[in-house]
Amino acid sequence: QVQLVESGGGLVQAGGSLRLSCAASGLTFRTYIMGWFRQAPGKEREFVAAIGWNSILTVYADSVKGRFTISRDNAKNQVYLQMNSLKPEDTAVYFCAAPHVQTTIPRSPPMVGSWGQGTQVTVSS
Repeated sequence: QVQLVESGGGLVQAGGSLRLSCAASGLTFRTYIMGWFRQAPGKEREFVAAIGWNSILTVYADSVKGRFTISRDNAKNQVYLQMNSLKPEDTAVYFCAAPHVQTTIPRSPPMVGSWGQGTQVTVSS
């Protein structure tokens, strides 16, 4: 079974930075397009970013473009989300995601086959 475990969340002030990590197992990691989603209280889970197997393809939500950077280390089966210039509206639980089909970009929740448990990111004003 696929297991995705996020870490690195925490409490930061607006303008600060956090780096999230996702450790993957149970899948041929290097062949999968991996993604990050987030869900704020009372809101739907939304797409944040995705990255292709060779890191050439990257996709970002408009709300985080220029501030967040997704990366991966296939040798370590890890995907990362570097979050800079954080805003209070970035406050959410952040989820690592793998698609149903390895060649599919996990751009929306229905496209996701496996979720991590989530890690809380809180940005104070």
